[in-house]
Amino acid sequence: MQTLLIPNFLQIFHTFSIIWTIWAHYYSLEVTVFRLSTVGACVRVLVVGAGGVGEAFAKIAAESSAFSALVITDVNLVRAEHVATLTRPFSRGAEIISDRLDASDTSAIVEAGRKYQVDAVMNCCDPRFVMGIFDAAYELGATYVDMAMSLSVPHPEDPYSKVGKMLGDDQFAKAANWDEKGLLALVGMGVEPGLSDVLAAYAAKNLFSEIDEVGIRDGANLSVDGYEFAPTFSIWTTIEECLNPPLIYEEGKGWFTTPPFSDGEIFEFPEGIGLVECVNVEHEEVALIPRWIKAKKVTFKYGLGDEFIDVLKTLHKLGLDSTKPVTVRGVEVSPRDVVAATLPNPIDLGPIMKGKTCAGTFVTGLDKNGDPKKVYLYHVVDNEETMKRWGCQAVVWQTAIFPVVALELIAEGIWSGKGVLGPEAFDPDPFLEKLVSHDSPWGMRDDTTKG
Repeated sequence: MQTLLIPNFLQIFHTFSIIWTIWAHYYSLEVTVFRLSTVGACVRVLVVGAGGVGEAFAKIAAESSAFSALVITDVNLVRAEHVATLTRPFSRGAEIISDRLDASDTSAIVEAGRKYQVDAVMNCCDPRFVMGIFDAAYELGATYVDMAMSLSVPHPEDPYSKVGKMLGDDQFAKAANWDEKGLLALVGMGVEPGLSDVLAAYAAKNLFSEIDEVGIRDGANLSVDGYEFAPTFSIWTTIEECLNPPLIYEEGKGWFTTPPFSDGEIFEFPEGIGLVECVNVEHEEVALIPRWIKAKKVTFKYGLGDEFIDVLKTLHKLGLDSTKPVTVRGVEVSPRDVVAATLPNPIDLGPIMKGKTCAGTFVTGLDKNGDPKKVYLYHVVDNEETMKRWGCQAVVWQTAIFPVVALELIAEGIWSGKGVLGPEAFDPDPFLEKLVSHDSPWGMRDDTTKG
């Protein structure tokens, strides 16, 4: 009789455990908060978007032990299948699945998430699709991560001075819902925003007692053979962030805007990139950093170059930056989509691209002893190296590595939280340590003695 009672007891206990887990999944907020950390190496991720960044994310994540399945999706099934094929050689045990998915269809994303029983939704699409994917993850009860936040809307009367709707406002408006449900939406977790925010948090925690300015500075010396004009990232997103009124934060004044390409400065980038003129550009860091880090000023400046700026100004002057459809020979088409279609796809530029790209955070203020301090914390990627190792060009690879690191930390329970949170809300130290373990070191330059 005893030999029968023991297995029966185990079966009863196992059944009870399953029932309790299901109940906790749907009704217990606290258990859901740490959902990924309890799953550990069994995290299943729905990757929405199989463009250049989606491909790079999938390849990097496939090598990690934190993920048991990557469901690679795209509105173009052929593209999703192609990326899945490219990703499988990198897998160290993760199941690689491909499927067709329209990122503009929230209900379809929910259905796909349920079909593949995912724990996390990784948004690898451009910001047009943020809110639909964001809402789908919430309905699924899954952790959500993106690399660009919900779109801004300029002030209707005074766009170059006053703030209208800021980047991320639509997501933060739903923060209470995510908090009440015990779910985490980690927003702005690419390179910029993303690593730049983590570096700001690192500086605030470890280097400064008082911060005068957090200035994100992005520059590169990339060139593309055979093209007079070839953006290395999504032209749709580039137009959006460069032609919108740049956002600036100042203590006591709050957020305000300026005209595009304002307040140019020459900034010296490390590792041979050199001096690059940087101008104000709208970016998520300025909306995120003041929420968690006390700083007197926050800015974002991008090293675009005169030619790039002239092209963008011309597109704007001709109305080709507009997303409002126009009718051409009976067909409705967005002018911005036409521009994107005529330019080379950034995915294809890797083999003919040369140079390095740098993302970083320049912080000024007082150190822990109360003395003046200036540092530039940065991350440089060489296109030749990413093409050789991953088959991905430098800009998309640099964007994709950081959400992989973040999801690993969440899966391990090192990062945890609920609500809609930016990268600054978490401890930066383990993130930067894990980044180094991916053979992708970050650097720090002390500019205190410079003028």
